[in-house]
Amino acid sequence: MTAPRAARITRRSLIVGGAALVVAGGAAEAVNARVLPGRSTMYRVLGLDGPAGTVPDVAGVPSTSGTFVSRARKGREVGWTIAAPASDTALPVVVALHGYGDDHADFFGQHLGYDRFLAAHITAGGAPFAIASVDGGNRYWHRRADGDDPASMVVDEFLPLLARRGFDTARLGLTGYSMGGYGALHLAGVLGSSQVRAVSAISPALWTQAGETARGAFDDPEDFRANTVLGRQRSLDGVAVRVDCGTGDGFEPAVRTYVDGFATAPAGGFEAGGHTTAYWRRLAPQQLTFLGRHLTR
Repeated sequence: MTAPRAARITRRSLIVGGAALVVAGGAAEAVNARVLPGRSTMYRVLGLDGPAGTVPDVAGVPSTSGTFVSRARKGREVGWTIAAPASDTALPVVVALHGYGDDHADFFGQHLGYDRFLAAHITAGGAPFAIASVDGGNRYWHRRADGDDPASMVVDEFLPLLARRGFDTARLGLTGYSMGGYGALHLAGVLGSSQVRAVSAISPALWTQAGETARGAFDDPEDFRANTVLGRQRSLDGVAVRVDCGTGDGFEPAVRTYVDGFATAPAGGFEAGGHTTAYWRRLAPQQLTFLGRHLTR
């Protein structure tokens, strides 16, 4: 009996199919080795980014929001939110820096849910602290050639606002994701251990060379060289440092280079994950535990 045409397997089809598999496998290896672009897309499509984190199904700690006109940001009105448990004493505070295209509100509620992660952290016996986020625009958290200076806004305007509201800014932590992860590392290095106790960066947007940077991240190569955190790891001496990045994240190679530049490896590490909210939510509990431990010691 002759096999139906659709079911026939010929020597030619085996050769062609085998060659296609070899080519596909070779391409995957080349992408994985970064010879070809598209590694983060390949990891996502193949389901290699690990499980998605979820916001805890609990009520978040109380939060309050407001705005102020920032002189450092050339008269822009910037928004802010503070999430903090009730306390009879001045709580330490973590300033959280958002990523590109986002704003202060993205740390809370249904997006990243840090107000709920903080509530779950405290219920589980974790050290209480406040999380405060503020708008920095898309300026990569450093002074730009046009005079817009979100870093000075944080230090000279937002921290005094937090102090006036009764938070202990002498016990200060910094955190952020993507652009904000870079910003947290940069600002912690500028302020140093005399002002910052801990910094935790998730998926920081880092590049090893000026020519690799995203459009708008820096004004020019000189601006990149003046503000890159690579090669400046010693500026974080005395600060507790945590850095996390997913293995399917396009920034992972530069983040590894950065981490390798520390004399003592920082906390955190690399595991399955992309440059996504799903990964950032998964890492949030570990991040808050790290920050709480170092802010209250």
